[in-house]
Amino acid sequence: MTTAQGSRQRSGQGREQASGRGLGIGAITLTSVLWGTTGTAATFAPDAGPFAIGSAALGIGGLLQALIALPALRSARHRLRAHWGLLVLGGLAVMIYPLAFYSSMHYAGVAIGSVVSLASAPLASGMLERLVDGKPLSRWWMLAAGLGITGSTMLCLAKMNEPASSTAETVGGIAAGLVAGATYATFSWAVHRLMEEGAGRAASMGAVFGVGGLLLMPVLVITGAPLIAGPEAFAVAAYMALVPMFLGYLLFGFGLTRVPASTATTVTLTEPAVAALLAVIIVGEQLSGLGWAGLTVIAAVLVILAVAPSNAAESGGSVRRTEGRGTEDEHREPMPVP
Repeated sequence: MTTAQGSRQRSGQGREQASGRGLGIGAITLTSVLWGTTGTAATFAPDAGPFAIGSAALGIGGLLQALIALPALRSARHRLRAHWGLLVLGGLAVMIYPLAFYSSMHYAGVAIGSVVSLASAPLASGMLERLVDGKPLSRWWMLAAGLGITGSTMLCLAKMNEPASSTAETVGGIAAGLVAGATYATFSWAVHRLMEEGAGRAASMGAVFGVGGLLLMPVLVITGAPLIAGPEAFAVAAYMALVPMFLGYLLFGFGLTRVPASTATTVTLTEPAVAALLAVIIVGEQLSGLGWAGLTVIAAVLVILAVAPSNAAESGGSVRRTEGRGTEDEHREPMPVP
């Protein structure tokens, strides 16, 4: 091969890599935008409560994830059976997560609920890894935790001048958001422990989300009648399960094959921004100056944890986590769950 031929080949490979990276970033950005629409979409089914919306979104979506992971589940069935405790724990967390997440947005508002839920997840992850795995909490985590507490307090104070019922709903919504963050961290931890035990990424994700989806089915049966009462509510339920959850999962997996996990984590910061923007433009939510300041402080938590050094990311630094291939870096990939 001549020097000119080698140069042309390297140039072609460089263009192909750049094109693949662009496609990957585009796929993850689109996924984050889709995830950011869930709170606003839920408002188009006002007669359906947050439990109905949450159980439809992640219940049906979780079962679909298990369905496409069937070959991997068959191959890993013995390992999954040997670690059934992790599977049950992860499934229970998956069950609780959407109920808390959509309750948070229902009571505190889409903007506040989504940002509090998303920002508290990596903080809860760091605390869980500290308590269970003995990993030290980094200074980045402590800074983010302090900002998270400050921002949540500001949001509560911003509602003090409103009627008592509104203030109570906001506080309750923030509390539900913290529960959502804690359960997100719990099923993320369970999935990664299963991967560390050799279950494989597809099997671990499919099993945990499949169990969670099954557990959510009774909730959907009990609360889901309003979702089939009219075409608009049914369309909302179908959209939640098929687009942000299922299609988002596929797009995010595609993106992760073309960009590093650190890039994916940064790009997913689009989600809370989209959620807050849609809440103001479409839903018509309003916040006081103190409320916007509190929301900005909490959003800073996500930015801090996204740019934290990799050793800090091990102590709750990942904003989202997903399936890993068994390597140390891949165990810190963000997980695709709206």
